[in-house]
Amino acid sequence: MRFPLSALSIAALGLWLIAPVGAQELAEGERLFRGRCASCHSLEPGQSRIAPNLTGVFDRAAGQVAGARYSEALRNAGLVWNAEQLDTFLENPRQVVPGTTMTYSLRDAAQRQAIIAYLRGLPRPKAGQ
Repeated sequence: MRFPLSALSIAALGLWLIAPVGAQELAEGERLFRGRCASCHSLEPGQSRIAPNLTGVFDRAAGQVAGARYSEALRNAGLVWNAEQLDTFLENPRQVVPGTTMTYSLRDAAQRQAIIAYLRGLPRPKAGQ
């Protein structure tokens, strides 16, 4: 049975997004986060910078961190952050959410995956943080 190329691409992306993560990829994700994301995003619960903190970002509704500044577009986007949504958003934020104030795009899929794996591996914040 032959699958269209797009179906194979989608299947490969899905497997890639849930593949086990190694220590090297986590270290690379941390390095990339510090170099590309940390100037705007904090990993400290309750501490947002120019952009919201990313502590516990998985399964969180976009635009909903208390005290963080968001564009109206992101506050009303109706997104819930998961690996696939983060991957798409990081690749081209303004295409996913027209009107977002996030201007940085990360076109390299391997780098996006490493950052997402790093964020996924962070401890979840405690209740009330």
